Amino acid sequence: MIYSIVKYGQPVLEQKSESVSEFDTPELQKLVDDMFESMYAARGVGLAAPQIGIGKQVAVIDVTSGEDPAQKIVLINPEIVEQEGSQTSEEGCLSLPTFREPVRRPRKVTVRASNAKGAKFEITGEDLLARALLHETDHLNGTLYINYISPLKRDLIRRKIRKLQKAGEW
Repeated sequence: MIYSIVKYGQPVLEQKSESVSEFDTPELQKLVDDMFESMYAARGVGLAAPQIGIGKQVAVIDVTSGEDPAQKIVLINPEIVEQEGSQTSEEGCLSLPTFREPVRRPRKVTVRASNAKGAKFEITGEDLLARALLHETDHLNGTLYINYISPLKRDLIRRKIRKLQKAGEW
């Protein structure tokens, strides 16, 4: 099932998500499968459950956009355990369509999480994968990438969104 992507302005995007406590259930596996399907349909490289209106600590990532199924990553209850270096690159978000801004993030990051079966693991990513791991973990904690840009740029984006909302285009 392909879910609609929740857009900026919906409270679920700026709230900390609930931890997942039940693993290896048909419901959790269906959610993960649906999230991958929704992410690919929206042409994203990552998707967090709050972006489809579900306040749970579940995120999916595939920086190959479906070209290499072995690269699919499921993060449940993720936490950042190590960060190093620095990179600045344009970042966007499926919940803020059409907006992209340069964001400084660590170049390398290690995340500890569980998979859908409940097995704990650590994953280290660099460059785009590091950015995706951080971006999706942020979503689960109620933080959006625009929190990392200047207050002036953030305010401009919010004003543009208000105009789009008034016009019924958001």
